[in-house]
Amino acid sequence: MLELSCRQLRDDIAAGRVKSVDAVEAVFAQIEKHEQTIGAFVSTFKDIALEKARSVDAKIAAGEKVGLLAGVPVAIKDNMCTSFGATTCASKILENFHAPYDAGVVEKLNAADAVIVGKCNMDEFAMGSSTENSGLKQTVNPWDNSKVPGGSSGGSAAAVAGRMCFASLGSDTGGSIRQPASFCGVVGLKPTYGRVSRYGLVAYGSSLDQIGPFGRDVGDAALMMNVIAGHDERDSTSVGADIAPVADCLVDLDKPVEGLKIAVVPQFNAGASDEVQAAITAALEAYKGMGAEIVEIEMPHIDYAIAAYYVIATAEASSNLARYDGVHYGHRTADPKDYFEVYSKSRAEAFGDEVKRRIMLGTYVLSSGYYDAYYLKALKVRNLIRGDFTAAFEKADCIMMPVSPTTAFGIGEKTDDPMQMYLADIYTIAANLAGVPGVSVPCGFDSGNMPIGLQIFTPAFTEDKLLRIARMYEKEHQWHTKVP
Repeated sequence: MLELSCRQLRDDIAAGRVKSVDAVEAVFAQIEKHEQTIGAFVSTFKDIALEKARSVDAKIAAGEKVGLLAGVPVAIKDNMCTSFGATTCASKILENFHAPYDAGVVEKLNAADAVIVGKCNMDEFAMGSSTENSGLKQTVNPWDNSKVPGGSSGGSAAAVAGRMCFASLGSDTGGSIRQPASFCGVVGLKPTYGRVSRYGLVAYGSSLDQIGPFGRDVGDAALMMNVIAGHDERDSTSVGADIAPVADCLVDLDKPVEGLKIAVVPQFNAGASDEVQAAITAALEAYKGMGAEIVEIEMPHIDYAIAAYYVIATAEASSNLARYDGVHYGHRTADPKDYFEVYSKSRAEAFGDEVKRRIMLGTYVLSSGYYDAYYLKALKVRNLIRGDFTAAFEKADCIMMPVSPTTAFGIGEKTDDPMQMYLADIYTIAANLAGVPGVSVPCGFDSGNMPIGLQIFTPAFTEDKLLRIARMYEKEHQWHTKVP
């Protein structure tokens, strides 16, 4: 049962061939077997999950209509509010915080009759590329326990790869879905900014954050998108159907894109390792064999993406994290002398080093005398990068490149050098600055048997086309069927 895709399990449960309770029991048996090693979850909800599974089974037995994810065990990243369990963002400052409401995506999962089995570990407040910045526990890569699972949604990716759920949700601010998907050998989709509600998502960089799915294959990601996409009036950045109607990502999934033109950026791909480059080149050749045309393009401003991102994202983080002050909610220091100590000691005690680093960077670039020199300039560069994507999509249907310069690196390998850690996101960040959708699809393994991901971008609000392009490759190869 654990090797079924999300769609296969959903169909079997809906048809009465499999009980949701049995699927949940199988998942928790897997969690009990491997969680102590992998560390994918911050919290699990076996009793709640079994109760939901029983209700789904009862609905099916009574012949009642069930949702798109009827009885399927899924997981969510622990920066999405739930009215059950804690919402910690893997931070000591929120270790005991219990949200009074469900995030928009959690409501949609519940409405689709999904069974939420747990909340996944992450880099604290989604700040990191390896999940080593979690303030609560260490997560490892299911393919090699000495390697990182990627970040910041490393727990969500590891849970899917480790067969501890059938699909999961993560959030992507600068690559935090696509990079761990690549490292863990699963499919990870960052939707267009505004396509999925951010209501109830604990904010890191509000103009960059986007919730998206992890799946075992492209079809599972498409199914999850059908569930979570759509307008939410509680999120002012959520785009309405009058501007960008929500397409069914499954209906034409197996229909190849005719006359496909693929854009590549030769000088940009050159920074990847030899094995990553070889896998990407082989994937491009596979598309050529399916009739696609490869077009070389230039994206002259993309080299500035990391610099612009770390100015904009840290500025927004400085603003968003100001609310954790030891007064309103979250951790409060013991026996403070005055209000200043309440604020400074609470934050000093409970925030991790990387969060402190980004708050300080963000506060600096927003400060008097530096706002124009850094923050305003970064916003201008962001517009230029958006223009690079617009120009590229006038010449091609999609852009393809690696997800990461390397496969998963060793635990502790980059923790002493923040700049090297930041550069791990060199291929993913630009999509967040431009707001376009991107997906990571397994496309091979390196000599150490670690997964490699192919990254694909399409224009805004074309997730259905993006997934069709990804599915063209997936149908011809079996990389996504490999199990750690």
